[in-house]
Amino acid sequence: MIESVLEFPDNRLLIDLCGEFDRNLAQVEHQIGVHILRRGNRLAVIGDKGAREQAAAVLRSLYARLESGRTVAAGDIDGAMRLGQATLGAEGEQIELFNPGMEIRTRKKPVEPRTEAQKAYVANLFSHELGFGIGPAGTGKTYLAVAVGVTMLVSGAVEKIILSRPAVEAGERLGFLPGDMKEKVDPYMQPLYDALNDFLPAKQVQKLLEEKRIEIAPLAFMRGRTLANAFVVLDEAQNATTMQMKMFLTRLGQGSRMVITGDRTQVDLPRGMPSGLADAERILKGVRGVTFNYFTSKDVVRHPLVARIIEAYESDEAPQA
Repeated sequence: MIESVLEFPDNRLLIDLCGEFDRNLAQVEHQIGVHILRRGNRLAVIGDKGAREQAAAVLRSLYARLESGRTVAAGDIDGAMRLGQATLGAEGEQIELFNPGMEIRTRKKPVEPRTEAQKAYVANLFSHELGFGIGPAGTGKTYLAVAVGVTMLVSGAVEKIILSRPAVEAGERLGFLPGDMKEKVDPYMQPLYDALNDFLPAKQVQKLLEEKRIEIAPLAFMRGRTLANAFVVLDEAQNATTMQMKMFLTRLGQGSRMVITGDRTQVDLPRGMPSGLADAERILKGVRGVTFNYFTSKDVVRHPLVARIIEAYESDEAPQA
């Protein structure tokens, strides 16, 4: 086995690159299949040529990230490996391909797409008035949409954010829930609250909710409204009926952006009732101003096991189909 030796001049940044107890190096070792030894301000990468080059590219890319003042977390390492943020140049030197323009800046933290599909999705959300994000759970469809919405709200591009979901039970009969209307529907909306709290301080989220500059409401509450100067997200759209989808899409007002996200494999509508997401996908294909982005198990950015679970279910369903 041959080793590649990388030198990093700033020891403080090298400590951050390695992570606590060298856990960042361990992640690169595990995912790429190399062995990394630390010798002073050098890292020796041991393994096959292709794996060594890939690991070296990722390490140099992450070090450049630290030099720019950003941090390195487990998700950033995963994103660097997925996107191939560095590649070998003609002279054999590492060329940095990280695109800072794709960074979404929110009040609490910057957010970066971690796969090619996510990059294309974010680009379309900024450039189109109506975008669809379709794919399995854990691919960042809703998370990135809310991040873009927060960015547009903070920058003044829109005046409010409206987040909506069909209030459909996921295969369970919960009966009559206690409390007023807000207390009844909030459990269905909790994933949207979670995303908002990731991007904005809790006090600011509460203030914006009180001022109606952020609204979180069931899909049924959208009828009759005109949503102007707003960033509008419909989550879990596979659980909207065809009539609900048409109703929601026609709420789009002047100066607004709309994002529809959903997973065609997790429909909770009564058996025999067609999904509005599938109908919208069929009807709106080719309509100017509408964009569709598709995700697969390769775009899952949750625990790596989630991707393998999705692939296993897809393999099981394929022969039946």
